[in-house]
Amino acid sequence: MASKKGTSPFTENWLPVKAIQNSMIYTDDGYKVTGVKITPKNIFILDQDSQTNTLIGLKNFYNMIEFEFWLVVADRPVDISVYMSQLQLQYNKTQSPAIRKLISQDLDKGNSFINNNVVDTEYYILFKDRKDEDVQKKVRLLINGLASCGLNASQASNEDLRIILNNFLNGGMDTSFGTVMS
Repeated sequence: MASKKGTSPFTENWLPVKAIQNSMIYTDDGYKVTGVKITPKNIFILDQDSQTNTLIGLKNFYNMIEFEFWLVVADRPVDISVYMSQLQLQYNKTQSPAIRKLISQDLDKGNSFINNNVVDTEYYILFKDRKDEDVQKKVRLLINGLASCGLNASQASNEDLRIILNNFLNGGMDTSFGTVMS
């Protein structure tokens, strides 16, 4: 019988991923892939000294990392449906024409976001390791190192890792298929 991984046309059958759980991707060869999600910060709105300090801090941070890592940028679709529903409710119960006009403008802007597939750009530092204790040490090292640069980070969640894999496998394109009825 031929190997399922070598002959299958389905991506999930040749991808070396066993599971995504506990904020890690478990691979067939025993590695755990995880990392941190970095909260974006626009340093270019800071004064020149703060910009320089942040960049020097990042340079020092990257130079102290003594293990293989990947910088990953992933786009995540923005879901503003709850916000849009709340706006619509406010619009429906507001009597003031001026306030209705403001809410209507916000609704138009929200619809423009939805129609133009607006995404949030997210930043990650990922790595792989076999030992759980080393994984946790590296996650803490990354979070603390980024904090020393003035950046907030947290361990990547299962959902974050799924988004990264989806972006990698689908070139950033979101796909949704309906049910075929016969």
